[in-house]
Amino acid sequence: MKSTTAQALVSWLIAQRSETLDGREVPLFPAVFAIFGHGNVLGLGTALQERRDEIPTWRGQTEQGMALAAVGYAKATHRRQVGVATSSIGPGALNMVTAAGVAHANRLPLLLLPGDTFTGRAPDPVLQQVEHFHDATATVNDAFRAVSRYFDRITRPEQLLATLPQVARVLTDPADAGPVTLALPQDVQAETFDFPDALFEPVLHRIPRSRPDSRVVTEAAALLRGARRPLLVLGGGVRYSGAAARILEFAERQGIPVTETTAGRTLVAHDHPLHAGPLGITGSESANTLAAEADLVLAIGTRLQDFTTASWTVFAPDVRLLTINTARFDAVKHGAVAIVGDARAAVDDLAEHVRQDWRVEASWTARAAALRSAWDARIDKLRAPTAGSPSYAQVVGVVNELSAPTDYVMTASGGLPGELIGGWRAHGGAPAMDVEYGFSCMGYELAGAWGAAMAHTTGLVTTLLGDGSYLMANSDLFSAAFAGHPFVAVVCDNDGYAVIARLQEGQGGVSFNNFYADCRSTLPDPPRVNFAAHARALGCEVYTATDLAEFRAAYTQAREAAAAHSRPAVVVVRTQPATWIEAGAWWEVGVPQHLSGHEEFEPGKRGQLRYLAPADPNFSQPRHRPPRAELPDGNGR
Repeated sequence: MKSTTAQALVSWLIAQRSETLDGREVPLFPAVFAIFGHGNVLGLGTALQERRDEIPTWRGQTEQGMALAAVGYAKATHRRQVGVATSSIGPGALNMVTAAGVAHANRLPLLLLPGDTFTGRAPDPVLQQVEHFHDATATVNDAFRAVSRYFDRITRPEQLLATLPQVARVLTDPADAGPVTLALPQDVQAETFDFPDALFEPVLHRIPRSRPDSRVVTEAAALLRGARRPLLVLGGGVRYSGAAARILEFAERQGIPVTETTAGRTLVAHDHPLHAGPLGITGSESANTLAAEADLVLAIGTRLQDFTTASWTVFAPDVRLLTINTARFDAVKHGAVAIVGDARAAVDDLAEHVRQDWRVEASWTARAAALRSAWDARIDKLRAPTAGSPSYAQVVGVVNELSAPTDYVMTASGGLPGELIGGWRAHGGAPAMDVEYGFSCMGYELAGAWGAAMAHTTGLVTTLLGDGSYLMANSDLFSAAFAGHPFVAVVCDNDGYAVIARLQEGQGGVSFNNFYADCRSTLPDPPRVNFAAHARALGCEVYTATDLAEFRAAYTQAREAAAAHSRPAVVVVRTQPATWIEAGAWWEVGVPQHLSGHEEFEPGKRGQLRYLAPADPNFSQPRHRPPRAELPDGNGR
């Protein structure tokens, strides 16, 4: 079929299908987010216009925002569907680099199609082209290499035949999932080629469930049976595998307490007797206490980021670490016994090797509920009504109470992740939670909510953000309002970057350049932002609140209005900046020696795990054996 490069690419996108966790067949690429300019408007833009009834194109307001919306879409669909974002060359392309970083850090699939300069070079230098004195082949799109799982520049139409299978591989591989960047020179987009019809045949991508090496599973099971105080840590990989129910069944049978990472949050019902709460700096003191007492930790589907491990101080010095992960890169961290495979398949195999009659001592099993009960009492106290502006904990408490089991809640950087992770009480699997704290990207909260609202159609999306994040990236409120995608945005106004001021002052620094009161201005009375008027001007329904009772009423109205009018509803609430959930964990940051906070730095460093040496001389893991590929039924080949 004679097509332009752009037409062939769009036809291929339409032909790709995906299978959801519940077995439904859906488009792998359900939407394209686009801002057109020279570099993509005539090539890819024309191709998308010709097929607009088969693959919808949504216009963003900033390239970063629309690419973040695509990330939010992938997260809301548990990596079963992939958002696509295309831009012009130059600044439009570079605006998407941050979104690529978010997807890369969080192991989320994203397809970026930035326009590129001419391969023919006849008109060089063209508008928005950055010329490199030392390398004529370099363009600004090479900046994507550092934040892409797979990168290619299409300089001939027929190169699609070789690269598109690799694009699909990365975007649907549990171990390699992340952003793919295909740089598309604008002259190549318009070139034609006789593409084989087979390229455009429908393909159903079923996410593979790789099974682990049976030898490692046998050793890991022996270590687990030898533990007296084991602890399960559930990460985002458990969600993407659909393994939560199976892992909880295993935990219940063996009596093993369970905790969650940021990406694994809401996988376990809050009141489950084995649930110790979320782990780490933004987690709970209950889970952190249990982690410090555990003699073995089985971490499933997590990359063990510093907020989860409290900069590797949350575990006991003599702890034994087992990991289950599809990515060997993540599985082998800190000398763990690495079980490389799908979370559900690996736990199935592990359960077969752990004796049915083996069970953890009842006192250890019961400790999870006892510690979490004490943590609940602390959260209840923080949520209790008070006069004046509400705290973040109180705002989260109202949203938690009024959310339905099918709802979806999200946030990103700043102080709200700690409040949402540490204070939220889940029904177990729903409402799902998206806390972007892998890259901690300010501005994700609204753009990501737009993408999540497109994907999450069975309940309401609520996103929580601070005034700082709102000012950094807000234009996709209009994108969602214009497109007709409803969600509720709760904007907490506390006069600045309160959580960074907390870090600054908590380590002995002086409040500087975070709260507006401490920022430089030539004016005696600098202006304040009218967030309500601004959001209303972007086409949103808007409600305001100054105390907890007003917020409860405003959030209730916003939920109703978002659903009734099919557009975002914004609640602006004045919040106080001094009350925070404290999980009782240490975090390593660079503290100058002359600041008072340095007194806590050295003890923290001394308690930091460098490498987890084997505790049992009979098991000298890590053993560097070539891994065996296993058949789906678990039999080694």
